Formats: sequence, C-alpha cells, structure tokens
Amino acid sequence: MRTRIKFCGLTRPGDVRLAVELGVDALGFVFAAGSPRRLLIDQVEGLRQVVPPLVDAVALFMDNPGSEIAAAIRMLRPTLLQFHGSEDDAFCRGFGLPFIKTVPMGQGATDAALARKRYPSASAFLLDGHGPGQPGGGGARFDWTTIPPLGRPVFLAGGLTPANVGEAIRAAHPFAVDVSSGIESAPGIKDGEKMQQFVDEVRRADRNARQ
Repeated sequence: MRTRIKFCGLTRPGDVRLAVELGVDALGFVFAAGSPRRLLIDQVEGLRQVVPPLVDAVALFMDNPGSEIAAAIRMLRPTLLQFHGSEDDAFCRGFGLPFIKTVPMGQGATDAALARKRYPSASAFLLDGHGPGQPGGGGARFDWTTIPPLGRPVFLAGGLTPANVGEAIRAAHPFAVDVSSGIESAPGIKDGEKMQQFVDEVRRADRNARQ
C-alpha cells in the first residue's frame, strides 16, 4: 500500500505550491498557541487559495477555545481537523468534520492503546515523539516498534527526515508519515530540496516493500 505523505506547519504559499507539485497528500496548517508555525489571520486566505482539489487541508489545534477553532474553520475551510491537546472525543467531533487525534509517544506518555477507547470518533491517530502537553513539531523521535493496534489509520510523526523516513516506514508500516521540522531551514520555512528528498525516500521505501 502506498504510504501517504503530510507536510505540516506550512506558512508560505510557495511551499504549499511545491508540496502540491511533489504529490503530497495533505497539508497541515497550525493554529496552536505558542507554536512558531502558528498562522496569522492575514496569512490564511493566501495559503488556502493555493491548495487544489483532492489535496487535504488539515487545521491543527492544541486546546484552542471552540470559538477560535470555529473561526479557523471558516477561514481555512479544512477537510480534516487535528487535535494535539487534552480535547475529548465529544469536543473533537463537535465541529462536524473528520478529525485526527494526536497521541504523544514521548517520555511520560500515557498508554497509547487507550486512545482507541477514548476517541472512538477519530478517523485516524497521529503518533508523535513529543511528551504530553507539548505541541509537537520539535523533531522528537520515538521507538517506531512500540505502536499498539489502534484500529484506525496511523500517521507517524516525530523526528522524521529524508535520512530516516525509509527506516521508519519499514519499521512501523504506517498509513501516513507526517513531517514538519525535518524539511525546514527554520520553523515554518520549508526547504525545497529537503521536501523533494523526503518524498523521494518515501516512494523509494514503498517500491522496495513491493519487491
């Protein structure tokens, strides 16, 4: 099965265009307070305009008030929501859109297997290397062999780079891989060469798996 690719933390229209040209499946836009990749209101329209049909726009939140989430949905018109905080299942599903729930796999993480019971409405789970209460996107890696059966598609994140994403795919066989800092020259500033290399390595891993 083809491994899907999500680029997260996009802040510049040019980076969005390149991601689309490279065939990335989903684009993540951050609204979490305190994130260096958090979007300003005047950035959203220009970014959304360059997301074409058949590419998912994903709005990322971390314990944002419901009013902020509703406003971001109106501006971005996402196809998916992604929650990184302590939001419960009822809150996440209350916006009428499919959602991904992030599970922190870093030090002090709760049992990831509980996520399946706590978030029965989740369309997928994203496993990240950060600890509980942290926003993710910091490049923290976790043991890719520790993924429990979650009964939903798994997005693998945390410390992924062009140099190790092939290893991660071979170890975890995720539905999708999610990268932010691993393709950047600075927070929110994507590096075109790294973006290309990341996509190339994912496709190489998929080809090798079929041989």
